[in-house]
Amino acid sequence: MRRISMATRDELVKVVAKRYARGDRADKSRILDEFAAVSGFHRKHAMRLLRNGPPAERSGPRPERRLYDDAVREALIVLWEASDRICGKRLKMLIPILVEAMERHGHLHLTAEIRTRLLAMSAATIDRALREVRDIAGGPRRRRSTASTALRRSIPIRTFSDWQDPPPGFVEADLVAHSGPTTRGSFIQTLCLTDVASGWTECAPLLVREQKLLSEVLTVLRRLLPFQLLGFDTDNDSVFLNETIRDYCLDAGIEFTRCRPYRKNDQAFVEQKNGAVVRRIVGYRRLEGLEAAAALAQLYSTVRLFVNFFQPSFKLAGKERDGARVRKRYHPAATPCQRLLAHPRTPEPVRAKLVQTQSRLDPVKLLQEMRSAQQRLVNIADESCTPALVSDPALDHFLSGLRTAWKEGEVRPTALLRTLQRRLKIWRKEKAHAMVFGPMHVEPAIELIAH
Repeated sequence: MRRISMATRDELVKVVAKRYARGDRADKSRILDEFAAVSGFHRKHAMRLLRNGPPAERSGPRPERRLYDDAVREALIVLWEASDRICGKRLKMLIPILVEAMERHGHLHLTAEIRTRLLAMSAATIDRALREVRDIAGGPRRRRSTASTALRRSIPIRTFSDWQDPPPGFVEADLVAHSGPTTRGSFIQTLCLTDVASGWTECAPLLVREQKLLSEVLTVLRRLLPFQLLGFDTDNDSVFLNETIRDYCLDAGIEFTRCRPYRKNDQAFVEQKNGAVVRRIVGYRRLEGLEAAAALAQLYSTVRLFVNFFQPSFKLAGKERDGARVRKRYHPAATPCQRLLAHPRTPEPVRAKLVQTQSRLDPVKLLQEMRSAQQRLVNIADESCTPALVSDPALDHFLSGLRTAWKEGEVRPTALLRTLQRRLKIWRKEKAHAMVFGPMHVEPAIELIAH
């Protein structure tokens, strides 16, 4: 039964409530039955409405106030594209940094009024202003054998609640497989390290799953980290739980811990980056061979700067349980660099080096280099002989395209295969439904695949 409108409900309550108040028990029961049948409300809800009497007069709709004109909106679109299309809450925290960096490198020239309005926009207003743009632009791993019981016992377990407030240097590590639709044969994997205190993320490709190679890649990543590696927390994958990695951590003075089996929440920090960084930027294509590994390493050399200096993220501040409901509180969105600078246990030389590095970084140039590296990686993965679509465009041409890139939909070349897979999944589902339950309208899905 279709519910009546709020205006009709108010008029009905105004008329029936007086009769309901004057009636005896039998009259109230009959009036309540009639009101519930007409309105479609639950009997208890209908009883509360009639007991409260006529509703108060409702105020008319407030006229919408337009505080931001097209110039502010266009500037916001450019900043959104330059931030790699992050959400409003994260973009709100990044706008001051991004505006300063883009103006310093000559990519953005804002009037004082537009700059003031951009900095004053709330996260909700940013999302509303970008809603139409986003609508146009939007668009199980195999388990490994476990280590021996004696070796597992020698590596202590650390749960999510055991972290408390560690200093910078305690990282969670995980492997992301670039196997594509099948896990047969040899393929590249990404070693992802995420600092618990700051969210600083480093990634590097592994050509094969081999513990000695893992220790060598870990040595390279330790040189890239702005802080000393103090702790190394992994899952129960055999490529981590072995004597080679255990002895490597002992010799380097690194605290080696592991999470509980089948408890991914124990590694929530790195699991978040597996999707938000690796899958978002690299995608789901199958990568194998030396050429793909070199291209992936080149991509990560740019990604580490863009993500750690110009990509704000949220960090859990605490959570409270009320029965079955859990309320979570988050710190304001901040970049890993900002968290390191604000952390009281960050050494002064590290702070000075971070400030110096950030002062010379150009976020637009980094994003352009990421796009070019992504396209090269796609061409290698697809074994295409055609030249890259974005081989090495001029920076000013790339910058001018940020204003209209949203009209072309998804701009990350690594996301195209995933989009096709989703559309093919829809088409297969509709065809299977038609085979079992009879013909149905499947042309839209076919058209999506064709396009």
